[in-house]
Amino acid sequence: MAQKTYMAKAGDVQRKCYLIDAKDKILGRIATKVASCLRGKNKSIYTPHVDTGDQVIIINADKIKVTGRKLQRKEYQKYSGYHSGRKTVTLEKMLKNAPTQVLRLAITRMIPRGPLGYSVRRKLKIYAGDQHPHQAQKPVAIEI
Repeated sequence: MAQKTYMAKAGDVQRKCYLIDAKDKILGRIATKVASCLRGKNKSIYTPHVDTGDQVIIINADKIKVTGRKLQRKEYQKYSGYHSGRKTVTLEKMLKNAPTQVLRLAITRMIPRGPLGYSVRRKLKIYAGDQHPHQAQKPVAIEI
């Protein structure tokens, strides 16, 4: 008799809370690890159509590092919809003005769009400093 494949249900998932200190860590390495934790791919009960992920809290987002000449060359673009409405901002300016947005964009672009992706993104909390208001969740610190 064939073994049945286990499919997780939303009620069966045991969620944890992880704390990541981004100080002097590389942007892409943090983003891949966090995206995997948010989706639940680090668990044995991972099911693609169910949110099996954990909550992730990132502190010191303003102290991340990048390799090479990305500070000057990497650009973020947005478009207003009007003629000549494209605006570009370099990574260096973005880190100065909105340091949490850099990490948020890197992580959310690794998560698929749609209703499941939106529920996964809600479990991500990013803070520029080293303080966070989530002490009650008892986050477990993990290293990258």
